[in-house]
Amino acid sequence: MKRWVWLGLLGCAAACNDAHEPYPPASARDSDCASASGQALPPEERSWEAVGRDAEAPVSTADGREPFLVRYRRAVPTALAARTATDAVTRAGGQVTVRWSHLDAVAARLTPEQRMALDQDPDVLSIERDGRVHAFARQALAVTGSVGEYTEGLQQVQAPRVWDADNDGVLDAAAPNGSGIKVCVIDSGWDHRHPELQAAYAGGKDFVDGDDEPLDFDRHIGKWGSGHGTHTAATIAAQLGAHGTVEPGEEPNGVVGVAPGVELLVARVLNLRGQGNDSAIISALAWCQQQGARIASLSLGTPNRSALVKEAVTHAVDAGMLVIAASGNSGTGDSATEPHISYPAAFDGVVAVGAVSFNGERPSFSQVGPQLSLVAPGVGVLSATVLQGASYSQVAVDGRTIESHSVAFAPVGQYSGKVLVCGLGDSLDACGREATCDGFVAYVDHGGLDETGYRLSSARKVTNLRRAGARAVIIGNDDPSQGTGAFGLHGEGTWVPAASVSHVSGSTIKGLEGREATVHIIGVDYERLEGTSMAAPHVSGVAALLWSARPTLTAAQVRQLLEDSAQDLGLAGRDNTFGFGLVQAKRALDLLQTRYPRP
Repeated sequence: MKRWVWLGLLGCAAACNDAHEPYPPASARDSDCASASGQALPPEERSWEAVGRDAEAPVSTADGREPFLVRYRRAVPTALAARTATDAVTRAGGQVTVRWSHLDAVAARLTPEQRMALDQDPDVLSIERDGRVHAFARQALAVTGSVGEYTEGLQQVQAPRVWDADNDGVLDAAAPNGSGIKVCVIDSGWDHRHPELQAAYAGGKDFVDGDDEPLDFDRHIGKWGSGHGTHTAATIAAQLGAHGTVEPGEEPNGVVGVAPGVELLVARVLNLRGQGNDSAIISALAWCQQQGARIASLSLGTPNRSALVKEAVTHAVDAGMLVIAASGNSGTGDSATEPHISYPAAFDGVVAVGAVSFNGERPSFSQVGPQLSLVAPGVGVLSATVLQGASYSQVAVDGRTIESHSVAFAPVGQYSGKVLVCGLGDSLDACGREATCDGFVAYVDHGGLDETGYRLSSARKVTNLRRAGARAVIIGNDDPSQGTGAFGLHGEGTWVPAASVSHVSGSTIKGLEGREATVHIIGVDYERLEGTSMAAPHVSGVAALLWSARPTLTAAQVRQLLEDSAQDLGLAGRDNTFGFGLVQAKRALDLLQTRYPRP
């Protein structure tokens, strides 16, 4: 089975410096603080209530009860059946909330033990969770926001010039904004809680879990994913004035998508590790067609060619769908070693999209080749992520504010305590005798090798320090040229709030050992990512604008308009590095009016 790898470079955006460090497990000791006191701060736990799985989401009370529907076999007259059910639930210790005599059933609140007892009752026909239902009405398109939501990428592709010509933060009444066009995002799913996407969402399918709720969430472990699918979907469809949680200094309204009026379809094909299968891609393309999607946007790919995926793509294209895919992130910048464009972008009929910076330069990771059609913003692209999926940090020592960067996967939280200098954090004794289970803030230098010769990862260091009693960690960058650095903890785990500081700031903190320090990690709902994954949805959004301006266009005509109106970059005409050039919404709409004037 082939593995499909998403191409958003999320790990590199969040934790490049640690991306290739081995992470051998740290040795434990019976008396360390983590195991003996349980004082270390765990990552945020998310309950079913937070997941929002409407059909199965139990709502627990303080006594551990959850809502169920209990139905009994009709062994007694109908008038007595529900009363018998009520008595049995009560005898088991449950709470009956509603009784339906005509159905021989009751609604009840049960603990797991009470449910188990009723499962053994031979008169019980069925016990099912009291599921939730929700209204099917779509929210109205938001038309008013702020020009501060117009990100660098949005402006680079000219989207606001199409639907906000006077630049007043309000959608122009008669301008095309994607309305009436269904765009299917085939990715890692979405966060249904995010205010940027709720109004645009028109339906979804989960080809990982096999249900109709394409959440970027693993219900088995109760964890949200990377936010990759939320990021790409919001690049297309984020709403004006959505008001997510942002970093200080950022636009409080959040961001807006290239085509905020589209109807968003979400097909989840990637798991929390960003991996999926050929079969999921094939099924997702078929489902998108069935739902009437004009555009399929795929920010994923593989170096391996599948004949069956090719057939699925060809079938979708022949049926009139515009398939747009990221070219891949394995570029080298060296023409002698450049890999071919990833699949499905390399298949005939697919609009292959590479990345450019906001200066119009090709980043070395963006894969190039003869199949490349267009380029779009793919470096430092700001968009939505899962709620609280990104974070920023605030660090202060002895009353001094220290510039810092939150460590990827460190939990949201705040801790203040005495700062101890812990060297390289290579053992549980690195912080000296003053380290106790009462808690402290650990300062540690990045880098170094462990006893086996492996490079010490941030995860290994934080594990050691947490077990020694640290409630927060500050990592000083060992590279003076890299500022605060960008370190990560290699995924979810039992971590503590952690932030990185520059080499110079690290030296300052060392001189303040024993003083009061505070590490505060604050969650936000938006982040900047790089990759061709970020570029592809920009093109999908511009295509939706064209189609909403003229729904009678064919997919081939839309593609031709996009390519013919692109801003030429690099060599004159089409080339393997930039394709036909940078996608341009306003120029495409102008060309539409010239080439296909209304009668």
